[in-house]
Order: sequence, then structure tokens, then C-alpha cells
Amino acid sequence: MTTAHPRATGYSIGHRQHLFIGGEWRRSAKGGVIDVISPTDELVADQVAAATPEDIDLAVTAAREAFDQGPWPHMAPSERAATLRRVAANLRERLSDTAWATTLEMGAPLAMARTIATRSAQLFDDYAEIAETHPTEDVRPRQAGGYTVVVSEPVGVVAAIVPWNGPALLTALKVAPALAAGCTVVLKPAPETPLDAYILAECIEAAGVPPGVFNLVVADREASDRLIRHPGIDKVSFTGSTAVGKHILEVASQRVLRVSLELGGKSAAIVLDDANMETVVAQLAGEVCTNTGQVCASLTRMIVPRGKMADYAEALGATVSKMSVGDPFQDGVQVGPLAMGRQRSRVEDYIRKGVDEGAQLVSGGRRPGHVERGFFIEPTVFSNVSPSMTIAREEIFGPVASIIAHDGPEDAVRIANDTRYGLHGAVFTEDPDAGYRVARQMQTGSIGFNRREIDWSMPFGGFKESGLGREGGREGYRQYIELKSIYMPQLPSRLKKQQ
Repeated sequence: MTTAHPRATGYSIGHRQHLFIGGEWRRSAKGGVIDVISPTDELVADQVAAATPEDIDLAVTAAREAFDQGPWPHMAPSERAATLRRVAANLRERLSDTAWATTLEMGAPLAMARTIATRSAQLFDDYAEIAETHPTEDVRPRQAGGYTVVVSEPVGVVAAIVPWNGPALLTALKVAPALAAGCTVVLKPAPETPLDAYILAECIEAAGVPPGVFNLVVADREASDRLIRHPGIDKVSFTGSTAVGKHILEVASQRVLRVSLELGGKSAAIVLDDANMETVVAQLAGEVCTNTGQVCASLTRMIVPRGKMADYAEALGATVSKMSVGDPFQDGVQVGPLAMGRQRSRVEDYIRKGVDEGAQLVSGGRRPGHVERGFFIEPTVFSNVSPSMTIAREEIFGPVASIIAHDGPEDAVRIANDTRYGLHGAVFTEDPDAGYRVARQMQTGSIGFNRREIDWSMPFGGFKESGLGREGGREGYRQYIELKSIYMPQLPSRLKKQQ
């Protein structure tokens, strides 16, 4: 990079033009680099090493050797937990670095980026505790006599593939439980947002994780495809689009590769007739604007009573139009840019489709006039949206909300479930009994009450085409273990003492 970005001094990375493989920082095989573009000003923010298929092979080999021959899988869970707690402590010392890098690389407002960085560090502590308390040997007496010892063992070498929205958090949701379970990891962040992953790699290195247990490669599509096809990989953990998830699933089927997939969403907020309008509008305005709508679980389908649709549309449109759009490094800014130019073009295309198909554009829909550069788009609200319209059916991944009318709770549930997705949802009502009844009928992996609620100590994942498996909590940890049943006529002495 010939000219430093004006905000490059806000964080520190020591090995940006290297890959972390086998416990060492190495140049890529061909010495290539990837430009990281700041979505705020469209300038090159930084450069990182570009991995080749040869580098992917080296990383998988290092992880394979660390799993097959190294100490990490065989350590006591308490030893691994102690290492993860050091990683967490290192990440906390570098919270400002991670937050700044996140805002620079993907445009999240700095206050939000700090929250992401804080939660990412906490996940390593959370999974340290889970590792210490999860039973690795479950002794079960058999009716036929003797015992079965059901053993939890690490699944092996994990390819952790992370998207560009909120990357620090999504990385921690994979790396922390995988390491806690005793797996080794090859992390591949999105090439658009790799900076936070470098900070994590430096924190892991400083924590004393054995060589090869954690590896970092940043790669384009060709090298990334090599990773999921590599015979040395035992499991792929992927977060991203449903289309890419289907490709991974197809590749995995060839050798019954273990996979967990957290994919797209088109989450519905069902608003019942008794809901408090002020609460609904405040919460759903946040859904439009949080991370510029680049949240897989955003409540972008707002299903409201038909007789109140005009009132909700007016109130929501007025609220989001007052949201501060601009430089995400500035205090008070609520909506930053979209992460990439191609993403803004995608969002603009959906807005045009909404208008062309007859939805009523209530607010937004344009590039803001007060910013000259950057991938900005105004928060956008559509009303009179039919459930059959494109904007009501496809994941836009931008600050665009669709208000849809319902004719009672059963109709609202029918509309909410009429989708190929099933990641998240919410019910807005003053009646907990009615809210729970509706929630039980919604075909989705998690449901909030009067808000979008996600607790990463609880399982998160989707029905239908929103994915396979769960992340978060003990269920997230279990994605990285295999179960082995050992039949014993009598228990070994060590286990006898524990009975």
C-alpha cells in the first residue's frame, strides 16, 4: 500500500501481509495481497496476504498434524479452558483495535463495533467454562449387564468460514467452541473484512496455543473452494448466504463431511392488535438501521393488523428518516455505509423492484445527498407490500423494511411461515399467553417477544433453508464433538472411582 489510509493509525496489526500457518507468520506462496476497501470513503484501508491453494494445503496440513500428533486434543478440558481465558484477556486488551478495524473494514458505527468486540472476547470465556463442565465420559449401566461409556471427542480439523457482516463476533462463535472441544482450526475470513481476524490470530498466538492448532488464511473463491474440498478437513462451519451453503453441502455430501451452516433469513415480526405502537416502531426502526440492515436475523418483514397498516407505515417512516446516516467513526451516527459497493447496488436493485411491483415507498430509497463518497443508502420503508412481492420473499441484506397487512393471528402466522427461510422472528403483543401461542406456530429457530432477542449463551440457528445445526451455548459446543460408545463388561479403575 503506497499511501496510508488516514484512519490506519487507529489500530495495530503486526503481520498484515503474512498468513498464520503452523504457529508461524508466513508470506503467501505467490506473495499476492488483497486490498481492503473502506466502505466509508471507498479508499484502500489496508492490505493483507492473499492465500493460494498451496497455502491452503499448508494450513490444513499444519492443522491435521496438530490434531493427529499434537497435544491439544488430548489436554484436559481445564488446560484448554485456561488457554481460552488467556485469549479472552488478550482480546479485551485490544478491544479498541478490534472495534476500530471493524468500523474501518465494514462500516459498522464505532459504538456498535465496540459491542461486537466485547461480546467476541466474552465468548472465549463462555466456552472455557463449557469445556470444563461438559461431560467427556458418560457412564451408562446396561440392562444386559456391564456398562457403556459414551465418550465426547473432538470432531477433528475444522474449516471455519466467516462472512463480512459482524465478522469478529461470527468468528468467535466458531473458533471458541472448536478450540474448547479440542479441535484444530483453519479460519478463512471474508476477503473484504479480514482485519479483525488478524488481531484474533495475534491474541491466540500470544496466549500460547500450540503450533498448528489455529491457522489463518485469507483467500479468494478458488482457494476457498480448495479448503472445503480438502481431504484433511473433518468439518466445515460456515456462516453466509444460502446459495453458498448449498454448494458447501453438495461438496460435503461426497464424503459425508460434517457441516454446520448458519445461512440467510427473512425474519418476520408479527404485530398483534393489542401491541404498543410506540414500542413496535422503536424496535422495528432499529431493525431497519442496525448494521445498515446487514443482519441475517433482522426483522425485515413487519406483519401488522390491516386496519393499522397506514399508521404503522407513517410512524416507522418518520422514525427512520430521522436516523443519523454518515461517517461511522463519528459520535451519534446511527447508520453507516453498506459494506461493499456491490452490496449497495444489490440493495438499490431490490428497491427498484419494490417500486416496480407496486409497493408504496414510504421513506428513503436513495443515496443520501450529504455524503459524497462511501456506500451509503437511506433507511427505506415500504408499505402495502404483498407477501408475493420480491422484497417480501428474498433476503435483501440492507436497510429495507416491508410492511405487510394481516387479518388476524392465524393469517399473520400463515404469512410469516410462507418463506423458504426460518432463522428468527418476533411477536409483538401485551399478552404473553397470546405471544407464546403465536411463537409456537412460527417455523423459525428463535423468536423474540416485543423485540429481536439473541442471547449467544442459547442455541441460534435456522429451520428450512436458514441452515443446519446451532451456534451459541452448549449446543454450539456440541457441533464440534463426535460421540463414541465404548462397551465394557466392567469399568476401568479410574471410572470406577468416579461412580
